Amino acid sequence: MKAAVVVFPGSNCDRDLAVAFEQAGFDVSMVWHKDSALPEGIDIVGVPGGFSYGDYLRCGAIAAQSPICKAVIDHADRGGYAIGVCNGFQILTETGVLPGALLRNAGLKYICRTVDLKVATSESVFTQGYSAGDVIGVPIAHHDGNYFADEETVRALQDQDRVAFTYADNPNGSVADIAGILSENRRVLGMMPHPERAADEGHGGTDGAAVFRALAGMVTAA
Repeated sequence: MKAAVVVFPGSNCDRDLAVAFEQAGFDVSMVWHKDSALPEGIDIVGVPGGFSYGDYLRCGAIAAQSPICKAVIDHADRGGYAIGVCNGFQILTETGVLPGALLRNAGLKYICRTVDLKVATSESVFTQGYSAGDVIGVPIAHHDGNYFADEETVRALQDQDRVAFTYADNPNGSVADIAGILSENRRVLGMMPHPERAADEGHGGTDGAAVFRALAGMVTAA
């Protein structure tokens, strides 16, 4: 099983994401943003959290123009699996891999704490380790985590069962309490909360570990 974790200037959760993959059994390659190709045989790409390019211009907008993002887009277009967490979610929306945008938090303040998430669907490789309706504790750490999309897009996400997670107590103003969404083919997940920070007992909880275990199960069963 092979995973790639993309590293941008300003990434600060790349090693956390790599460790979560490794603990689930993946062989992880760290891929620099100026690389133009992903390693051969990659099963899943992880786009980590942090502050790529210092969040200048607009969160994720500059990173989305990096050479490696063309390879990530191609990987997703071929039906490859990918997960974008926090800044990674912002980058995936900026590339157009996922719909919508992440705006400034409604309270205009940076938020860093564990929040309750409701598992909105178990019908994806990322969430199949949970049951729909489960409530899990996962940390957030963002200033621009307010998910926004127009009414038509939100309705499509809901009608197509593509909302992966919602906030139990919306901390940032996200439309429809959305905390994470799936691509149309359900093979790409973007979420603002950090499951990789809830995948080890040393972090104070393991509610996020099921995401990585499910991904490992998907690869071994393929």
